[in-house]
Amino acid sequence: MVTGSCFRLSDGKSSLLVDFGMFQGKHEDEGWNLQAPEMDMRQLTGVVITHAHLDHCGRLPVLARGGFSGPIFMTEASKALVEIVLRDAAKISKEDAKSVIYDEDDVEKVMKQIQTVDYDRDFDIGGFTVRLLDSGHILGSATVHITERKSGTRVVFSGDLGNTPEPLIAPTEWAGEAEVVVMESTYGDRVHETRDEAEVLAGIIKQAEKTGGTVMIPSFSLQRAQELLYLFDRMKKKGLMKEETPVFLDSPMAIRATAVFKDFPNLYSRKLKEQLKTDDPFDFPSLVLCDVIEKSRQIKNVVGAKVIVAGSGMMSGGRIIHHAIDFLGDPATQLVFVGYQAEGTLGRIIKDGAPSVNIWGNEIQIRAQMIDIDTMSAHADQGQLLNWIKKIKGMKTVFLVHGEEIPRLVLKEKINQEIDNIKIELPVMNEEVEIKI
Repeated sequence: MVTGSCFRLSDGKSSLLVDFGMFQGKHEDEGWNLQAPEMDMRQLTGVVITHAHLDHCGRLPVLARGGFSGPIFMTEASKALVEIVLRDAAKISKEDAKSVIYDEDDVEKVMKQIQTVDYDRDFDIGGFTVRLLDSGHILGSATVHITERKSGTRVVFSGDLGNTPEPLIAPTEWAGEAEVVVMESTYGDRVHETRDEAEVLAGIIKQAEKTGGTVMIPSFSLQRAQELLYLFDRMKKKGLMKEETPVFLDSPMAIRATAVFKDFPNLYSRKLKEQLKTDDPFDFPSLVLCDVIEKSRQIKNVVGAKVIVAGSGMMSGGRIIHHAIDFLGDPATQLVFVGYQAEGTLGRIIKDGAPSVNIWGNEIQIRAQMIDIDTMSAHADQGQLLNWIKKIKGMKTVFLVHGEEIPRLVLKEKINQEIDNIKIELPVMNEEVEIKI
């Protein structure tokens, strides 16, 4: 499945966890986040977090509740973003009384356990030596290279690999040498089209400006929202959209994440570093930051063409839900998907062609135009995944994870076709595997 990322690696004496993410979509609805993990959290030696997306870090405070008091390692940028994500999740959990997973006190405890580490520097967790490599997925994201010192066995956890080259951040690093690879497979069955987001968005905006319609973009707060701001900045400077057309960033989390993004220019792409010398790439005329709920409520009263960028990215909650109620029934609305929609989420249901959806007891007819810009995905596609794994030397076994079943099966077949003499496994929940080299 995609979401709920979590892997435990043990040498018999020490053990570490790579990621501890929340389940989303149908698994969230089925209460998977409330189930205690099948391990003694007190016995963990340490934890490594690949990046700040909720499905990779969202259950961290459960560790504190479970008695884990050891170190949690991640990059400095990830720590800044993880704090935003966990505090927001605790707030949402409190508001949804039937599914309280953890509270602010738990977040406070777990934040004190975080130790930041730089890319390409070795550090030890028990009997393991660990190194983080830039995975090019979001700001601060990492691939985890682990060596068991006693045997010399090397295991690589890809984390989420980026759709590299990304416009905002540095490209994905190669993973070097490893006998075992645990790799994501989110888009293992498809190839992204050539990146032309600005051109596609310009056409969408032009139609909205002509009809006076609303462009509604459910967006992840981390990376995707900043990429959209960057694109709108470029479009306004090039005259591809009118300066007076308002863009509402309706997500307090995305606003805070943008501030964090500005604190780490050393992680930007070369092109963005150049632009930064003369311009703020995340600010432009008619950008409205909806930091308080009252600004969000007023958007429906704005006459004429407008763009709304709001969370959550899969329409599973957040302010986008209010806008869905207000605008999905209008044929002049364009609903633009710019990221992965997990099975069971409202975004996936709409994307799959539902004629209507029930939101908070309201039956909403869907008359809006649906547009999918899959090139904006922060995930590597099939070709990029193959290119990444082919660069790993000494590989003997690959575990395909973080993907729905069809993408995993398709990617397994492609790897078998293109790489000789390796074993490919498709693990399932709570499966334990002994690594023998």
